[in-house]
Amino acid sequence: MMKRNILAVVIPALLAAGAVNAAEVYNKDGNKLDLYGKVTAKHLFSDNHAKNGDKSYARLGFKGETQINSNITGYGRYEAEFAANNTEGAYNSSKDVKIRYAFAGLKITDFGTIDYGRNMGIAYDSLAYTDVLPEWGGDQSNADNFLTGRSTGVLTYRNKDFFGLVDGLNFGLQYQGANNSGTLNEGNGRKLSRQNGDGWGTSLEYVSPVGVGVVANYAAINRTNEQNYAFGGADLTGQGKKAEAWGTGLKYNANNIYVAAIYSELRNASYVDGRRAGTPKTDFADKTKIFEAVAQYNFDFGLTPSLGYVQAKAQDNTNNRNDYITKYVSVGATYAFNKNFSVYSEYDINLIKDTNVYGVNDDDKVAVG
Repeated sequence: MMKRNILAVVIPALLAAGAVNAAEVYNKDGNKLDLYGKVTAKHLFSDNHAKNGDKSYARLGFKGETQINSNITGYGRYEAEFAANNTEGAYNSSKDVKIRYAFAGLKITDFGTIDYGRNMGIAYDSLAYTDVLPEWGGDQSNADNFLTGRSTGVLTYRNKDFFGLVDGLNFGLQYQGANNSGTLNEGNGRKLSRQNGDGWGTSLEYVSPVGVGVVANYAAINRTNEQNYAFGGADLTGQGKKAEAWGTGLKYNANNIYVAAIYSELRNASYVDGRRAGTPKTDFADKTKIFEAVAQYNFDFGLTPSLGYVQAKAQDNTNNRNDYITKYVSVGATYAFNKNFSVYSEYDINLIKDTNVYGVNDDDKVAVG
């Protein structure tokens, strides 16, 4: 039996700032348990009050495996994030604690893995290529938003190296069950931006031996009645039976160099929820076009400078609008003292104009952590 004094040593070692670390706490008779976590002490600076102030947090999780037979392994993962920027006694379970992952499944030799629970949506596969900036990036990857980020109730199949026949050729399939006012999780309290009907997605990737990778993904998810008509019966913008997301990405990752670019389109999926004063509100965008690019170099002494460009342009046909909801240049760097401790900073030069039709904030922002 694992003793408490082992955990007393392991957990503080896991929670080193700025890095995700894992420690094996049990490995016997085909059963394995790893704990991992990190603490990020972070402060944001901006004239935009919503992006100014302390944003520290901690993450803690575990991964477990059990050998069923020579070809089948059962596995599971759980991870939670705990906000550290609130006052004691002001705890809000929906705001201060986020369950990021909670799934379990089976790994079958050469066949692949299949699991169910809260996991990353398959429409994120292309966005992941550029979601590597020190702080921001991947702005159109949103949790519980049509498989573009971490999502609830997903059945995921992943196959690596195409049944063991082609190195570097990977594909995946995913099904998501409905999360809306008719399901047990949150009911009518679930935000419009985080509802969904039944849907599915797929992804295909090839990574060559020289470090060049290419990926493509597609997802189609039914939208809910509330997302088209709201709870009060009023029509919303961006109506449609389905939300769709497709994306492609290209990367090079070798010789201490990482460069990547992605292009993606979302239909009836981006929740803009914005307007300029005195104008009708845009709820969902009919179409969102996304382009992101990033370049990084990892020096041997631990420094990784980063340069990125991120933009997303949303189209609202109902109100005849077409403008950016995200557009900035990112300049940043990470310095790793060792594998367990690092510091970083990122400065985002906001390219949004003050005449933006969605009322998107145009202030620059800086993160230090």
